[in-house]
Amino acid sequence: MTVATALPPVIVLVRPQLGENIGKAARAMLNFGLTELRLVTPRDGWPNPDAGPAAAGADIVLADAQVFASLAEAVADCTTIYATTVRKRGVMKPVLTPEAAARAVHADAGRSAYVFGAERSGLDTDDVALAHNIVTVPINPKFGSLNLAQAVILLAYEWSKGQSLASPPEVPLDPVAPHAELEELIQHLVRDLDASGYFVPPERTDATLRTLRTALTKTGWSHNDIRMMHGIITSLGRKPRAR
Repeated sequence: MTVATALPPVIVLVRPQLGENIGKAARAMLNFGLTELRLVTPRDGWPNPDAGPAAAGADIVLADAQVFASLAEAVADCTTIYATTVRKRGVMKPVLTPEAAARAVHADAGRSAYVFGAERSGLDTDDVALAHNIVTVPINPKFGSLNLAQAVILLAYEWSKGQSLASPPEVPLDPVAPHAELEELIQHLVRDLDASGYFVPPERTDATLRTLRTALTKTGWSHNDIRMMHGIITSLGRKPRAR
């Protein structure tokens, strides 16, 4: 028996004001694998020339974005609607965290929608009344100031945890150099420090050398690291070039 995979949620922006913010929301979406953007009566119309640069390459999201005259039309094919807002007075809805909402979306066989309001005013009471659930981000009560793209990225990220998104490629580190190379570096440094009169008073020399060696052996120096440090020490010992 084949188990149906839950559909990705659609992102619905209600009355977005700035094309730049729509672009940033698209960028946030695509980072976490969401591509379906729906716009309800964007203030400056659509398409908007300010959206593209702000999307930073998330062109597929903007190119396929759909525009609707009302929120009801935008979510007509959705079975579960999540209004991202603080709790509205007079509206009794289940209130979920982004994490709980993501779990519900993954468990839902139908289409889900995350709905976001305008930058300044958010969703109004009628918008929230149309939704099935409210999603509220736990936030500092003394400074609750998320912008539109930040709100989108929080919900998209929580949803993405249930997906198999690839992590950034790991860059292999240079192998650690043999201790003999590090020892040569230490001796080089000690010689130049001694020549400069660094070890004062003389009776503290042994303790200072131990501290120096301890500090240098804490780091996994590569061959290239050591070569660079030899060059730096040699350069510091030279007289400044005339300019």
